[in-house]
Amino acid sequence: MRRRRFLASAAGLAALAGCAGDDPEADSPTRTATATPTPVRTSVGDVSLPVALSEFRSPLPADAIPAVTEPAFGEDWSEVPVVDRFEERLRLRPDSPVVGVERAGQARAYPLAVLNWHEVVNDDLGGPLLVTYCPLCGSAVVAERTVAGEPAVFGVSGKLWRGDLVLYDRPTGSLWSQILATAVRGPRTGEQFTLVPSSLTAWGAWRETHPDTRVLLPPPVSGTVDGHEAIADYGHSKYGYEERDQLIGYDDGSEDLGSRTFVVGVVDGDAARAYPYAAVRDGPVNDTVGDRPVVVALAPGNTLVAYDRRIQGRTLTFRAGEEHTLRAGGSRWRRATGVALEGPFEGERLQNAVERSPMFWDAWTAFYPDTTVYGRE
Repeated sequence: MRRRRFLASAAGLAALAGCAGDDPEADSPTRTATATPTPVRTSVGDVSLPVALSEFRSPLPADAIPAVTEPAFGEDWSEVPVVDRFEERLRLRPDSPVVGVERAGQARAYPLAVLNWHEVVNDDLGGPLLVTYCPLCGSAVVAERTVAGEPAVFGVSGKLWRGDLVLYDRPTGSLWSQILATAVRGPRTGEQFTLVPSSLTAWGAWRETHPDTRVLLPPPVSGTVDGHEAIADYGHSKYGYEERDQLIGYDDGSEDLGSRTFVVGVVDGDAARAYPYAAVRDGPVNDTVGDRPVVVALAPGNTLVAYDRRIQGRTLTFRAGEEHTLRAGGSRWRRATGVALEGPFEGERLQNAVERSPMFWDAWTAFYPDTTVYGRE
């Protein structure tokens, strides 16, 4: 199979978690830039730009975690060939976690079984699409795959910032924070991703609501930055904690916020609030963050969702409905999509109140240290 090598070849995949990096004194893995122009923004939240090199950690060389550059898709993994050195047949279970994206009338799923090993997928879906996942943070961020408005290929830089994945773009070598969705060092400093709505959910739940979905196939069917024909044992977890809790909706009955407690965070202006799974498990939460009224609920696959409660000039109050729905304003709303199935608002869709997937508590507080927690104010 022909492999186009969009990015620089790497020394090989390391087992260490995180996001790769080379010379800690270099601005970028590609070293294409010799100066940093005036930033588009000089700060984002509490972050002054550009971020100093001393703030980055560089646990791996650039591209040691090879981004997917030639994604291939199928209806499922039933026909994926098994690499000889891996005994277990590749399969997707109904509870296997995926990042789901619906765009331009098409739906695709990106299994964490692949994203754990590659972290970045360069795709095209209704335009250039960038799908990212940081296993250290449990965070999925999906965006338009562009730099200065032009399609660009992204790779794993080798650096960590605030414990999170740092990407680099091939055209300029700028470094991009995944959770902040902003170039934090390099020629494009201050430029922000245009985010695309996504869901961190279970394969079975995603396929039920998107029966025509296609799913990302693991390498060697999909091509990667360095063209390896066999990179990882996609039938086994790279990190271990996913096998216990599937990363989605894990609930040990504790009210404590552990480092890997999943929360969904809502931001409005200077206000930020986190909603842990435990706060939502007994029913939907109607709340207000800043000036934004929101409803937070569990959708199929035990994934956390948050919607703006305003529709057609009204602010609704939601309660639990039957068959994975919510009820408000005389209408029944699908939890997974926010679409009204019947009643006076039939066909209307609630606006997402979040642009990023749920993530680990430690990751959320690293970027929103002044956050409140629902029920603990």
